[in-house]
Amino acid sequence: MTHEVPRTLMVEGFRTRRPFGFGSLSKSATISGAMVLLADGVIGTQEPTTLLVTVPATMAVLGLAAWRRHGMSALSYYWAKASWHRAARAEATLYRRLVLPYPYALDLPGVGASTTLIKAHDPTTGKPVGVVHDRATGRMTVSTLLAPGGSLMAPTGTVQSSLRTWASVLDAMSTDELIKGASVTIQITPGAGDALGDDVKARQDPDAPQLAKQIVAELVRTTPRATASVASWMSVTADPNASPTPPTDLAEQVGEALKVVDSLDLSGTGTDIERRATDVDLRRLVRSAYDPAVFNARDADFEELTWAECGPQAADDGWEEYAHDGGVSISWVLREMPRRPIPYSTLLPLLAPGRFQRRITLAYRVLEPDEGEAVLEREISNAHQRAQATAEVKGRPKWSQRADAQRAEQAAAQMAGGAQVVDWTLMVTVTAREASRLPAARQELERAIKAMRGIRMRPAYGAQAAVFAAGLPLGYNPLVED
Repeated sequence: MTHEVPRTLMVEGFRTRRPFGFGSLSKSATISGAMVLLADGVIGTQEPTTLLVTVPATMAVLGLAAWRRHGMSALSYYWAKASWHRAARAEATLYRRLVLPYPYALDLPGVGASTTLIKAHDPTTGKPVGVVHDRATGRMTVSTLLAPGGSLMAPTGTVQSSLRTWASVLDAMSTDELIKGASVTIQITPGAGDALGDDVKARQDPDAPQLAKQIVAELVRTTPRATASVASWMSVTADPNASPTPPTDLAEQVGEALKVVDSLDLSGTGTDIERRATDVDLRRLVRSAYDPAVFNARDADFEELTWAECGPQAADDGWEEYAHDGGVSISWVLREMPRRPIPYSTLLPLLAPGRFQRRITLAYRVLEPDEGEAVLEREISNAHQRAQATAEVKGRPKWSQRADAQRAEQAAAQMAGGAQVVDWTLMVTVTAREASRLPAARQELERAIKAMRGIRMRPAYGAQAAVFAAGLPLGYNPLVED
């Protein structure tokens, strides 16, 4: 059955930043190539025979910089691959948890090494809340558990209202200097496990007929094999020290971070807020990512875990996969968005339950109004310069260059009308519990991506561990600058 989407619910305005350079070279590659060729010419005036070596070598490097591979320059791709092989030979891609003489020195591997978990008290709700503190940058990350509602059957006006409200949330992020980034994650885990049994037991009427009890018990026993548990959360990263009056101690920093997150109103965005994630919730989400088998365990199993115990005992960061305690994961990242309008439900194939645990993350960084305006003006200039350079060589610019310039001008016009400029990316992680099932997990992911019809993604080459961690409430957002 085809899901028809009205024109009013189509989304557009996606554009990749494109610096001005010669041909398909970037600006830095063009400048570097010109300087190297100039140096070759100067040396050649003294030793003409050197030109037989230097010029072909320079042109070969520039050719690699201009050639595209997996959406990036071939030079960057092969340089990253060589760096990864060098790190693998030095065993820098391997992680083994050790008892260190200094506690909390390396609680989690990779990008989570500098984080620690703080159990705080939220004065607005009177309940505990978990705050992830990055000791290297001073940033605080607070996660909110969400209960997304379905919108495919909702009236068009309701969906439009949700989209407008979400735009207002992004607008609030752009004007709050303490908010550095945010991410929304949906995790689908096959099977409901022990948590389903606990929930049914708490709701069951002791005076219910015996036949009804037997039927419910049978459903609890068989349902985990046929359903999936969905967990969704929004993580907001704030820098309390960016305040005009920076907090003086850790307690005040936590309070400032909670105040910032409370200022974001998600009501009307099409999702319901369950609660702020507690320290137990964060332990569950992080630990179950490394070992999916424990996702549906009881809360008591996570209460006594230290932050270090939430990470893996061992992990191997491969070029295209990430092996950890409870299985092997593969992560893909956004390569290119379609240039045409897309329906608001375009991510539905990724969100459909499958045979493997899947985690879909949208990471955001909303640019401040002044920064966004400067970026768009620079993009307009770059687009027109590329078209003009092509016209001087071929007599007219390419149609794709004209269209790109029009999209840049349209984005600037939208911002002048009150829209915001947002850096964002899409990341997907799929976990197989046995290495032998990894090909099936990869095939399932590839089919889901193809079903989106237009959104292009690629494996996170050499960055599997980092992308894996970016989908967890650890406070790591690849778009936030250090």
